[in-house]
Amino acid sequence: MTVRARPRRSVLYMPGSNARALEKGRSLPADALILDLEDAVAPDAKETARRQIVEALAAGGYGAREIIVRVNGFDSPWGADDVAAIAPTQADAILLPKVETAAMVLDLEARMDAAGAPAAMGIMCMMETPLGMLNAQEIAASSERVTCFVMGTSDLVKDLQAEHTPERLPVLTSLGLCILAARAYGKAIVDGVHLDLSDDEGFAAHCRQGRELGFDGKTLIHPKTVAKANEVFAPSGEEVAWSHKIITAHAEATAAGQGVVVVDGKLIENLHVENAKRLVALAEAISDLESAA
Repeated sequence: MTVRARPRRSVLYMPGSNARALEKGRSLPADALILDLEDAVAPDAKETARRQIVEALAAGGYGAREIIVRVNGFDSPWGADDVAAIAPTQADAILLPKVETAAMVLDLEARMDAAGAPAAMGIMCMMETPLGMLNAQEIAASSERVTCFVMGTSDLVKDLQAEHTPERLPVLTSLGLCILAARAYGKAIVDGVHLDLSDDEGFAAHCRQGRELGFDGKTLIHPKTVAKANEVFAPSGEEVAWSHKIITAHAEATAAGQGVVVVDGKLIENLHVENAKRLVALAEAISDLESAA
């Protein structure tokens, strides 16, 4: 199963209680925005945040950016009302925190259906607990509405009683389990946040590591980090040019009945062509998104 080429290089959290942030999101170069009702919103501001997000979605103006709303969990006083309010809107997806089982996804799906959510509205899953890591496969397979895993590495590190390290060795097993599950079931997956906003070098290193591991992009907590995430998770000009070259060469060789293709001394197989087509599609989707901004 192939994930649709939708850019998710930069996925920026925006607190729903901050009206200025909701407005600013309309002009930021992030691929996606998570309008947050959960961690970024104080208990006494939950209802205000919900109302402001619904109003912002109704007003529109976010262009082609993917708009996701993170609701509160159903074990809180606000989760059920969050879903009832967001499901009928034009949000692209609802993000559920601390997903640990397929049953939690199906519960959200049933609530969305009951509230009139359009068929195109997706479910994104916050993967941030040890049990969620162990059940990643069943969560990825739970529903066709599931479009993306969102790593919650801050909560995960806490629950593991581990430490935040530059190489992120304590969470690599967890990241790998979620990447395996996401790719096995054709879902996108974005990396967790980098908490130290003064550590530009560390942030860039985590972006590079995330791309090397297979993530589509990174969740962010400040607009100043958008540009670097966009840069790292986008195919480079050289990658796109090489991709076009081997796609053309492979097509010409196939048409000529040749079973072996060699380009610039490198043997090209179907797997290389498939990845090249993915990169070209992603580059085109990024160009479309940026031109629509």
